[in-house]
Amino acid sequence: MDSAKRIYETPPTIAAPSPARLVSDLSSAPPSRGMAQPAWEDFPAVIEDASPDRILHYIRTGQVWVVSHRRRNGLILYKTFHAEFAGPGAAIGGSYDQDCQQVIPVGNLSLIRPASHKEQQDAYLIRRQWIKLTQQFTDQSSPLKRAQMILNQFETYFDQQTIARIPDEAFAMLVGVLPYSIRMARRPPGKMQIKVKS
Repeated sequence: MDSAKRIYETPPTIAAPSPARLVSDLSSAPPSRGMAQPAWEDFPAVIEDASPDRILHYIRTGQVWVVSHRRRNGLILYKTFHAEFAGPGAAIGGSYDQDCQQVIPVGNLSLIRPASHKEQQDAYLIRRQWIKLTQQFTDQSSPLKRAQMILNQFETYFDQQTIARIPDEAFAMLVGVLPYSIRMARRPPGKMQIKVKS
């Protein structure tokens, strides 16, 4: 290693702008595009019969919605690496679901704007309960057991036709298993056919 002298240059100092200049710069700045949030009054009080794309749009606006507790309905929210189920009474939207990539309405979905801050807080507590319920299933080490538990849970709330419309992938992402485990759990006992190559 040679002992050459190294010269370190100090960066030039930049004077900080005065507070008065900051205020004038902010007031003269053009409005940013796409950043303005729509007013709460611009949204309907109740969302029903909306397509999944429309529901996803409403969720991404940053407004909070509540899954109606007067119906057997819910919403599966696909996140980056997992899915969450928001059942009756649960809050969706706000900053909590900005990373939502896809939704699957379950049952006859109805979303309602919370009328007060207390309703919104209660809905967040209910959402947390739904998440904790799903977490209990993921505590099982057996993938097939997880799959059976999530299917059994949905069968207590929804009819067979509704459950049949939910893809295996959605259930799999809810409890952290492969879709194959869900397919195996959906099969009636005795219907397994194994082909052996000879």
